[in-house]
Amino acid sequence: MSHVTAVDLHIKDLTALRLAAKELGLELVEQKQFKWYGHHVGDYPLPAGFSKEDMGKCDYALRIPGNKQAYEVGVCKRRDGKPGYTLLWDFWQGGYGLQEAIGKDGQQLKQGYGVQIARKQLTQFQRDGFRMCQYKKPDGTVVMKAVRG
Repeated sequence: MSHVTAVDLHIKDLTALRLAAKELGLELVEQKQFKWYGHHVGDYPLPAGFSKEDMGKCDYALRIPGNKQAYEVGVCKRRDGKPGYTLLWDFWQGGYGLQEAIGKDGQQLKQGYGVQIARKQLTQFQRDGFRMCQYKKPDGTVVMKAVRG
């Protein structure tokens, strides 16, 4: 069965995505197909803007190195005319290990990408005498602050 869905995240910075993926033990590779069930059987709605023929096609993929069974996250050019990428993945059977790496609904990947974007932006404040502080709350949420001094 195929259950391909989009991660609710607009990717604009592939470098930030690569760094976030690395922290989760994933790698970003340039390829034209991502690993999934292999064909859409019509039992789950297609991601917005994508056709049945688009499934499995990508510009890049996030994969778990050394895990040949795990599905991959397809990094696909957006279909709404805006710049950037959409993330697609097949969550059937947890993507055979992929969900464990990216989190339910891609939460860990989304948080990691946000942290990388924030780090990039906070480096601008460092030139003005701020330092970056980062900590993780007990619920796993990452908090980042720019502190003067």
